[in-house]
Order: sequence, then C-alpha cells, then structure tokens
Amino acid sequence: MNADIQLVKDAIKGNDVAFLQLIQLYKLDLYKTALSFLRNEEEALEAIQEVTYRAYKCVGKLKEPSFFKTWLIRIMINYCNDQLKKNKRVILNDELILQQGFTENHSAMELKDAMLELDEKSREILTLKYFNDMKIKEIAVSMRCPEGTVKTWLNKALKALREKLGEKGGDLHV
Repeated sequence: MNADIQLVKDAIKGNDVAFLQLIQLYKLDLYKTALSFLRNEEEALEAIQEVTYRAYKCVGKLKEPSFFKTWLIRIMINYCNDQLKKNKRVILNDELILQQGFTENHSAMELKDAMLELDEKSREILTLKYFNDMKIKEIAVSMRCPEGTVKTWLNKALKALREKLGEKGGDLHV
C-alpha cells in the first residue's frame, strides 16, 4: 500500500507516469462501477476515459493520498449519475441483488422495479457497499459525511428495498 501512496503523492506533484500507473491499478474498479450504473459496455468504457480526464485535471487538488481510490470512484459515480439524469434513465445493479440473494424469492422484474423506486442516495450507497466492497469509513469519506450517517443511510436503503419488495408480494430475506 505504501507504494500506492507514493504513486499518488507523485501524481499530485504532476508526475504523469505515476498518474497513469494509478489509473491502470484502478481501471477495473472504475469499469465495474461504470458498468453497474450504465449497464452498457461502450458507455462504461467512455466513462473511464472521461473520468480519467477529469481526475487528471484535478489530481493536484487531492489533499489526502490514501483516499485516491475513493476519490476516483466518487468521480465515476458522479459522472454516471449525470449521464443517467441526462438520459433520464436509471439502471439496476444486478450484481448487488445477486450478492444479497434476493433473486431466490423475487423475479428479476420485481427487483428491478424495487431498485428503480429507491432514491439516488440509496442506490449509490448500496452500490458502494456491495458492488465496490467499500468499507463504511471509505463510503463516509466518499460521501463527505460521518460514518454513523453512512450506517443509517445503508440501513434505510436496505429497509426501503425490503419494503418495496414486500409491497410487490413476498418477503425479502437478507
């Protein structure tokens, strides 16, 4: 991890090679995040290009090198949310649902409908926690809020998903 921190410090100082090494290191995480939001490989690849450009322009402003990955994922989520708003569509994160084991008791359509009914913050926090395997602390940094708030939002998001699925018949067993 120390080598990564040094790369980040070098990138912040303007070292382009270090920045490109970091992008290589995290491009799979960026891709998975983009794909979970956009559900289109071509759009996900385009998102990586745009986010790489945005991060490159702003990397000098990053204050805490240890949060580089979180910062990068945050840029990707913001970009994806902007794209979804622009296209007026919302995409379901199937990976999250599979990880939660929801498909055993509900049809895919019920799950998609339930996720579509969740607010943006709930979809985002569920994606960060379950799709990107981020810890509560990392999510708190990413969302610029206390860890306790993240835990509250996560519980509310899971409860809301359970309720949405309950309204459609059947129970959610998490």
